[in-house]
Amino acid sequence: MAATARSGGRRRRQRGRGRAALAAAGGGQRVVVTGIGVASPFGQDKEEFYARLCAGTSAVKRITKFDPEGLVTQIAAQIDDFSVGGFIDAKNARRMDDVVKYTIVSGNQALVDAGLGRESDGFAALDKERCGILIGSAMGGSSLQTSMDNMDKLFQGKKLSPFFVPYTLVNVPGGLLSIDVGFTGPNYAVVTACATGNYCISAAAGHIQRGECDLILAGGAEAAVTRAGIAGFNACKALSSRNDEPERASRPWDKGRDGFVMGEGAGVLCLESLEHAQARGAEIYAEYAGGAYTSDAHHMTEPHPQGAGVSRCIQSALANAGVEAGEVGYMNCHGTSTPAGDMAEVRAIKRALGSTDRLVVNSTKSMVGHCLGAAAGIEAVVCVQALRHRRVHPTLNLEDREDGFDLNAPTEALEIPDLKVAANNSFGFGGHNSCVIFKRWEE
Repeated sequence: MAATARSGGRRRRQRGRGRAALAAAGGGQRVVVTGIGVASPFGQDKEEFYARLCAGTSAVKRITKFDPEGLVTQIAAQIDDFSVGGFIDAKNARRMDDVVKYTIVSGNQALVDAGLGRESDGFAALDKERCGILIGSAMGGSSLQTSMDNMDKLFQGKKLSPFFVPYTLVNVPGGLLSIDVGFTGPNYAVVTACATGNYCISAAAGHIQRGECDLILAGGAEAAVTRAGIAGFNACKALSSRNDEPERASRPWDKGRDGFVMGEGAGVLCLESLEHAQARGAEIYAEYAGGAYTSDAHHMTEPHPQGAGVSRCIQSALANAGVEAGEVGYMNCHGTSTPAGDMAEVRAIKRALGSTDRLVVNSTKSMVGHCLGAAAGIEAVVCVQALRHRRVHPTLNLEDREDGFDLNAPTEALEIPDLKVAANNSFGFGGHNSCVIFKRWEE
């Protein structure tokens, strides 16, 4: 039995080396999306999540996770009553940081959605050495709160939690997920602030394209709706203070916007090589076509006013994907609802694409807020769902359009029968720009 297992392992590794050699010779693997995991204020079911977005439902309300009294901003798109769904035992669910829970549950959900639940024959057949996890976060999830709680203990002369250091490390959520599912391939977290999820998705796709992996769980997670998180962004003057009208606070491209609204959650894609997905008869949701990253090299928190780096990023992503500008039918914009950022992105899109006559844009953040390191992962889920359903959700609160904003941004859900290509933009403090391209799957 042991000899058989060893010989089977050698055969799998030889096949892996053969695929890697093929990729190196120019026959790179195609990458497809076969599963989705999401944690959001609208719940954890991918169809319910997308239906609520298409209905134009706002998740923004007064914060109840802690007492926000005394803060300039007292609203957020928080997650209430998060269900670990049997993926985490009761003891660990009590002590785990929220971002760890969001990561482990969403990662497992993506596997289940891909037909690779823990008890399935498909999961048992996976070569775990060729499976990886690339899930990042901007701030180590709830590390602000974890740090605050433990610093209070320190100043009071109390014993610190043994989880203090691990739960402030951005790589730990993905590391714990790898322990949970037994994946021993690439496992790391890219940290590029609010562009994190896209960077992780593109990096994961690269491992698969080069023949190094069969399957990778990729995306982002964040749990920064904490007193320190809100107060910190208030200090940057980045958040909306429309506390009396929470549902109307996040308003990308609207003249009345006064900052973004904090959100939280996770978005995870199960990415596979097309060969691996077809061999096991998986349902394919979409194809990862390509992506790119650039840097503004301009300012710590403000975008380049003309969107030079963003424009170059979009053009590079299109080139990497082999897609013409006119083929992009839908773009999920970064669209944070900040005075400077929104229009800089619009200028970049126009510069990158030239004609935008066929382009439809929206901002998921208008309903679920800005989820920081989870934003790009969640919005990648939205792009995949838009391609699957050929339906684009509205942008909420777009009532008085900013001068110069003439892109097609519907305020009600829009059917796009011929939608074939979707792009996802995400940018982060430090000047980090990212764009990934997905195609509707058609055999």
